Amino acid sequence: MKRPDAKPLSLSPPKPAGDPDLCLSSYDFDLPLDRIAQAPVAERDRSRLMVLSRRDGAVAHRVFHDLPDLLRPGDLLVRNDTRVVPGRLLGVKDTGGRVEVLILGYARALAESRRTGEAFACECLIRSSKPAKPGQRLMFEEGLTATVLAEPVAGMGRVRFSAGPDMESLLARVGRIPLPPYIRRDPGTEAPCDDRETYQTVYAREDGAVAAPTAGLHFTPQVLARLAERGVETAGVTLHVGYGTFVPVREKNVTAHRMHAEWCRVDPETARAVNRARAEGRRVVCVGTTSLRTLEHFATAPGRIEPGEGLCGLFILPGYEFKIAGALVTNFHLPCSTLLFLVSALAGRENVLSAYREAVVRGYRFFSYGDAMLIE
Repeated sequence: MKRPDAKPLSLSPPKPAGDPDLCLSSYDFDLPLDRIAQAPVAERDRSRLMVLSRRDGAVAHRVFHDLPDLLRPGDLLVRNDTRVVPGRLLGVKDTGGRVEVLILGYARALAESRRTGEAFACECLIRSSKPAKPGQRLMFEEGLTATVLAEPVAGMGRVRFSAGPDMESLLARVGRIPLPPYIRRDPGTEAPCDDRETYQTVYAREDGAVAAPTAGLHFTPQVLARLAERGVETAGVTLHVGYGTFVPVREKNVTAHRMHAEWCRVDPETARAVNRARAEGRRVVCVGTTSLRTLEHFATAPGRIEPGEGLCGLFILPGYEFKIAGALVTNFHLPCSTLLFLVSALAGRENVLSAYREAVVRGYRFFSYGDAMLIE
């Protein structure tokens, strides 16, 4: 992300060679650091909401609690019910050096530990001044220890913990919420917010994510009740957001980027709701890019989806033909990110960048704890 300077703010990207929709530089923009939200607003549904038209790029400015008035009776709202795991552990190596571990693939590792009764083991992101080595022991609070099983590659290695199925209760006591790297403070339980609560959606129920599906952070029980009163149907999917969501795209031609796969599931009830809505000509509104990618991953034909579970590595770029999604509730995303590619595929890159330009001028708050956008 570019740093602000004394020059006038501009989100107009340089003219790249070739198809601009496929050039990384086409998705870069300047963003003042004070536009990056460091904490949520006091009330979730009081965040701002920009409404962007897919047809002509027109924008309107609302507040998120207005969302029920903006959706149509009969719309099907699909949300991601994943829950962020307090999987960030601070400890020391057996050599005395400090170490930080971020647990990845939590849900599958816990299920395997429960099935076999063996120790909890999974891939982890390991950070320390000197790289951890296979066989090295790591020590954390409350007697929790771990052993590095494999040589870390790009900081990631397999780790076996001393806990088994009780890993869930241990993490609840000693683990920390893994806030995104652009939030420049330690996660807290006091001012400016209790991240264990505010960095979860109000409908989160399936433990497994390392980052929140942030478009859902704006919803409150009151907004959900008003949506139901308006005749908006709701359904859920699960996609456990992985560390790959923060991995930067480095290829100049974005088609060369490879997405990190994330585990996801669509149950039969949701599949029936989606198929029924599309067959009746009703709109499917996705809450967040994770819900959208999950539905599109399991789509078998335009307007048709099958239930299932597995790894999703779907990479959506401009030119993608959407089979299910008709509208999207989302946040404002990082420059040159896969999420920005996705919303550009839905609404058009120039429309999106123009809307972002206006958002910066009008003081919208960006990224995870920032404001929202409805693309319709």
